[in-house]
This record gives sequence, structure tokens and C-alpha cells, in this order.
Amino acid sequence: MAREKTWQGVIAVADLEAAWVTRVTFGPRNLAIYDTPSGIYVSLALCNHGGADLCDGYFDGHVIECPLHQGAFDVRDGKAVAAPATRQMKVFEARVEDGMVQIMV
Repeated sequence: MAREKTWQGVIAVADLEAAWVTRVTFGPRNLAIYDTPSGIYVSLALCNHGGADLCDGYFDGHVIECPLHQGAFDVRDGKAVAAPATRQMKVFEARVEDGMVQIMV
């Protein structure tokens, strides 16, 4: 029987770096939380191309650029938008509830 997914609190909105990327360890996962003009988005922190920490990359609005090879992803849906990245990155459904960023896991 599959485990039912639930919303889990990750970090207080007040603890996010405004208009930037915040690194958070959540259980065994390292997450990147993006404060964008259109809301909060969450992905795995490691680039799926070269394994670099996306939290160290350049962030501009809705695009995170990997610091290793400059591949880039749209944080809203995880799609690769610049080579050499070609695969979609892992993103989590996210929401803000009672001042907390939550993800569906």
C-alpha cells in the first residue's frame, strides 16, 4: 500500500533570503527554496547534470543557473532552459501556510 502524501513544514517564510535562494536540509534531502516575484518554489538543491549545489548558483527571477557548468532551470516547473542541462530538475509542490513554507511529500 502506497503511503499517502502530506504537507510538511520546511522553513519559516521569515527565515528565507528575500528574492534569493535559501538552502534547507529536510530529512535526508538538501532543498533549494526560491523566493520569486510570483511566489515560493522548492527543488532538490543538487543539479541533476553535474551534482553542483544550485544554492551557490546565480538566481534571476525564476531561473537558477548551476555554478558548475551554467546549465539553467526554471524553478516554477523544473524545466531545463539552458545547456548543458537537458533533464528537468526535481521540484516539489509548495505552499505557504501560517507563515511556513510547506512541501508535499
